[in-house]
Amino acid sequence: MAKRRARNIDDRTIIQVVGLLDGWAGKLSWDLLVDEIEKRLGIHYTRQALDKHARIKLAYQTTKQRLSNAPRLQHRKKSYSQELVPTLERLERLAAENARLKAENEHMLEQFVTWAYNAYLKGLTKEYLNSPLPLVDREVTKVTRGRSTNGRV
Repeated sequence: MAKRRARNIDDRTIIQVVGLLDGWAGKLSWDLLVDEIEKRLGIHYTRQALDKHARIKLAYQTTKQRLSNAPRLQHRKKSYSQELVPTLERLERLAAENARLKAENEHMLEQFVTWAYNAYLKGLTKEYLNSPLPLVDREVTKVTRGRSTNGRV
């Protein structure tokens, strides 16, 4: 039987994968991440599919850097009481999330500078770029009687 294609990676999946990376401890590789995603979410994605998404790629790189620079909690667990270990793990997870969010923010700022420069080259003014979006008419469209709708009324 042929393997079914995994569903597309949506925003919800990206948030789950990034959250998984925020709490990651131990060795990290694309293969280990793919296996963990399959185990937790029940979906098999390829490394290439995950790497295509900027937030996942950035979270992966940030996690790799964090793991290579930070001392492992597992080595310190023995010196702390068992009641304190969950709190320390939560602090490490929050610190990892904070580092990832800082990296994402830096990436967004770089993107904004690129857009601002390109807009400047095209002669777009700050006022034009800051003009509000048009309002969306969310009222129900009324169908007028007698109008042809392919034989249906």
